[in-house]
Amino acid sequence: MNERILVVDDTPANIQALSGILRGAGYQLSIATDGMQALDVLSRIRPDLILLDVMMPGIDGLETCNRIKKVTDWKEIPIIFLTAKTEVADIVKGFESGAVDYVGKPFNAHELLARVNTHITISRLNRENQRLLLNVLPPRIAECLKLQTGIIAERFEDASVLFADIVGFTPIAGRLSPVELVELLNGIFSSFDELAKKHSLEKIKTIGDSYMIAGGLPEAHPDHLPAMGHMALEMLEAARKVKHSSGEIKLRIGMHVGAVVAGVIGKHKFIYDIWGSTVNIASRLESHGTPGRIHVSQEVCLRLSKEFAFEARGSVELKGHGMMNTFFLNGLI
Repeated sequence: MNERILVVDDTPANIQALSGILRGAGYQLSIATDGMQALDVLSRIRPDLILLDVMMPGIDGLETCNRIKKVTDWKEIPIIFLTAKTEVADIVKGFESGAVDYVGKPFNAHELLARVNTHITISRLNRENQRLLLNVLPPRIAECLKLQTGIIAERFEDASVLFADIVGFTPIAGRLSPVELVELLNGIFSSFDELAKKHSLEKIKTIGDSYMIAGGLPEAHPDHLPAMGHMALEMLEAARKVKHSSGEIKLRIGMHVGAVVAGVIGKHKFIYDIWGSTVNIASRLESHGTPGRIHVSQEVCLRLSKEFAFEARGSVELKGHGMMNTFFLNGLI
């Protein structure tokens, strides 16, 4: 058992008794004898649960709890009060300050362990649920989803969108077993995920062998377009490094910049997605592109011309958008 509990109590006999019970159950312990010392311990060590005495000199347990819950990094730590004050009004004050439970003094060892085990288990499950949620949604959107009901939708006037597609994927898939195919895609897309994290860009989704990413949302990112340019170049390089029996892996990449609408759709298998003509043009640029090259709009070229080298492709007809001047992004200047 690796869970750590912070025990905060000013009575040596209580600390000794709690230490014996908790260490005997396999928990690691940190000890503080007053509220200020508890805050100091928290600045160095993050416990999985706090057992907090209510009646202490200096700042009492209620005030200590209030201060802990105001710190973002600490507010999710479950707090159980140790108290001889078991009147309903006192218990209510404890819950209002942010505690999840209380144990009356003198405490029973079996009851104490049962409550500790329950709340540590709940906390662990909550963290795992949060981790899974953040694998699906951006952090800010995940918080919005937990705090509000109804539709989550925003408009971003300046966002970059990139689509990447593996060239000749269908014949490649036909030569591979299911396991080999999934391993190939997982390896390629996982490397793209790391690049997205490096450049502070937001992966939107994968569709078959296509990868979609956006910049400038859901958090403001003034340099999202240069970041996307670097991302595109590094994606080509990452694909070139893939060693596989099917031969060389080539990408076709399309990239555009403009306004988009972003939001969460679905109630069960929900997804954070983006919509608008900017998204559609980026997709068309990818599908009308050339293997191993980054096909971009004139807007992208104009905004990145001081940092990146471009090659004019000429006028290309994009379905639904007519003739557009497009360019290939070749590299850094």
